[in-house]
Amino acid sequence: MEVNLNGVLYPADGPVLPMDNRAFHYGDGLFETIRIVNGRACFLDAHWSRLTEGLRALRIDQPEGLDRGRLEQSIGELLGRNGLKDARCRLTVYRDSPGYYRPHGNKGAYALELFAVEHGNYILNERGFTVDLYPAMRKPVNMLSVHKTLGAQLYVMASLWCIDHHLDNCLLQNDRGNIIESSSGNMFIVSNGVLYTPPLSDGCIGGVMRMQVVNLALENKIKVYESSLNPQNLLVADELFFTNAATGVQWVGTYRTKRYGHRMALRLQDLLVEKVRR
Repeated sequence: MEVNLNGVLYPADGPVLPMDNRAFHYGDGLFETIRIVNGRACFLDAHWSRLTEGLRALRIDQPEGLDRGRLEQSIGELLGRNGLKDARCRLTVYRDSPGYYRPHGNKGAYALELFAVEHGNYILNERGFTVDLYPAMRKPVNMLSVHKTLGAQLYVMASLWCIDHHLDNCLLQNDRGNIIESSSGNMFIVSNGVLYTPPLSDGCIGGVMRMQVVNLALENKIKVYESSLNPQNLLVADELFFTNAATGVQWVGTYRTKRYGHRMALRLQDLLVEKVRR
């Protein structure tokens, strides 16, 4: 396997980044996870738009030589070099400058990686996830909450908690006590055929797949509302599911003593697969 670092290909199993890299030292950057289906990057316009918004928020310059067209071309080249058609792609953009907390500049640099996937398109999980609320930490609501920054320690700690408690995933709360997302993506509940998802103002990630699911629902005359959610909302919901760009829609079967169905999740996943195939 090979990786692309600032337009140059390197073996993926060898040293690539220097020790003074700011992504390594400070988590000073952003990343995008892009699903590749049959050699094509899904929802690339949305990923590029979110990336550029995040770079503006972090005051990192767009890497030299990288624009939306070049990104698509680089993904295609990397797929060919690695013999892949279906993959999970990670684009990491970081501030490439000396300095400590106070950087000496805002030059951007990037790394592009590919990972093989089991299925050629999005597929709904056969068994519903078992989840619970993560109690140890809450996510602060601020200007960076919606962006996919490299400082993802909260999600790592939540995932470790899931392992300790034999759970598939868990729900995160913001510092106001609202439930905002899972440890691996955005969340939706279904009540009486209506979709509800937390607003970005509650601090959830501005997910590319979240936006796709909202748009697909509206295009198919499914009502969608942004609404702050609490544990009581989960107990009266008919469905609970998570979304991210890598896996699409993934349904939850159990939250504590509550059991869920997955009719809406299956419908939306099918609509997503149809959209990707066009």
